[in-house]
Amino acid sequence: MNPSAVRAHTIDDVIALLDQIIDRARRESSRLGYFAALYRNVTIRVKDGIAQGRFDDGPRMEQLDVRFANRYFAAVHRHRNGHAPTRCWQVAFDAATWWRPLILQHLLLGMNAHINLDLGIAAARVSPGPELARLERDFRAINDVLIEMLDGVQARLSAVSPWLGVLDVIGGGTDELVAAAGLKGARHIAWRTARRLAPLDRDAQQPAIARADERVARIGRQILQPGPVLTTAALVTRCAEDHTVDAVIDVLRRPPAP
Repeated sequence: MNPSAVRAHTIDDVIALLDQIIDRARRESSRLGYFAALYRNVTIRVKDGIAQGRFDDGPRMEQLDVRFANRYFAAVHRHRNGHAPTRCWQVAFDAATWWRPLILQHLLLGMNAHINLDLGIAAARVSPGPELARLERDFRAINDVLIEMLDGVQARLSAVSPWLGVLDVIGGGTDELVAAAGLKGARHIAWRTARRLAPLDRDAQQPAIARADERVARIGRQILQPGPVLTTAALVTRCAEDHTVDAVIDVLRRPPAP
C-alpha cells in the first residue's frame, strides 16, 4: 500500500481496504488477518444499519466509520513500513507474530486498541467542541454494534478453537478476558476520551492522546498476560486451536447468521 491508498473516503472504501489487508494476511499466513476479518463484518453491519435508519444521522455515521477505520489503516501501514504505530496497536501487532496467544486474544487486542483509543479520537474529530453532544446516541449505537459482533463470533470461534470452554472450567472464562480488554466498559472509556479531546485543537490533543494510548497499551498487555491460572488455561486451549492461519481467517470472515 502506498500512503494515498490507505485512506478510505466512503464506507465501501473501508470494506475494500479491509479486503486488501485480509487477502495479504492470507497470502502471508499473518495473524493480522484475524481482527481485519472480524472488522470487515462489523463494517458491513454498520453499513446495513445506516441503510436501515438505525442511526440518527446516517451521513455523519458514515463519516465517523470512515475516520475510525482510517486510524486502523494508518496503524497497519506504519507497521508494515517499519514505523511505530500507537503503543496499543504495537502490542497487538507484536502479538500477531507470536504463536502463543489465542485467536480470541488477537481479536481482543485489536478491539482494545481500536475501540478504547481510536473510536474516541475519531468521534472528537467528526464532532469537535459542542457538536460532540449531538453525536452521543449514535456513538453508543456503533459501540453496541461492535460489542454485539464479538458476542456473535462465538460460534465461529468454536469452530477453530474447540477447547475455548476450557477457559470457563479452569480459569474463570472468556468473560475475564473480555473484562481485561475493557470491552464491558468500552463505551465509557471511548466516550470519556472523546469528551476529553473534543474541546481541544489538534496540537493540544496530542498529549492527551499519548496518555490514553499508554493506558490502552497497558490493557493490551493485561490481555496477553491475564494471570497465571488463566494463562495456563489459555495455553491448553491454544494447543487445540486450528494452526492454519488462512483457514482461521476464512472462518472469521464468514458473515454471521442473520
